Amino acid sequence: MTSSPAIRPYRPEDRESLDDICIRTAHNGQDSRPVYANPAIFPTIFAAPYVHLEPELAFVLDNGQGQAVGYILGTADTPRFAEAFRTKWLPLVADRFPEPIGPQSTPDEAMVRLLHHPERMVVPELAAYPAHLHIDLLPEWQGRGHGRALMRSFLRALRDSGVQAVHLTMATANTPARAFYDRLDFHEIEVPDPGPVTCLGRTTDEIDRL
Repeated sequence: MTSSPAIRPYRPEDRESLDDICIRTAHNGQDSRPVYANPAIFPTIFAAPYVHLEPELAFVLDNGQGQAVGYILGTADTPRFAEAFRTKWLPLVADRFPEPIGPQSTPDEAMVRLLHHPERMVVPELAAYPAHLHIDLLPEWQGRGHGRALMRSFLRALRDSGVQAVHLTMATANTPARAFYDRLDFHEIEVPDPGPVTCLGRTTDEIDRL
């Protein structure tokens, strides 16, 4: 039976769809498959550990037929998550993606290095924004209000658990994403040596006007 698209909590059977969405949006909002030899590294860093460690903070856009076509996920406590990533998640996947030795020479090696250094997530300048998030929708589902609805669900869950602020890190080159976050009242947070990314944050109040 077909119904309208809707936001719902993540279910374990969504895992394969989340991996696919992550891969198809990971390269500055575009498909990572033409650029990376093994794009499975992206969900291994940016999607799967979150639903493994904090599934209660994962929500999906269901296309009305049970298929996830977008998601938002994250953590309520970044330092705690970085520690759990190191101790509980990395041992499960490190053998599939061994850490490169010596200088990184390929895009894949750069991503694998991120996998092996979860402590990079803990940035002093972001301490006032203890939660962080990742949000992705397949291209054909963007620009239709679904991202806003996903964000509302996630921020409400944070607020209800007592978390007052959240941050995210985005590729600076992804200008459509920046426009989306600007519309949702995210503001830029200055951090040292940001490289090719921009950090944004906002509080978890005034959600209902999103």
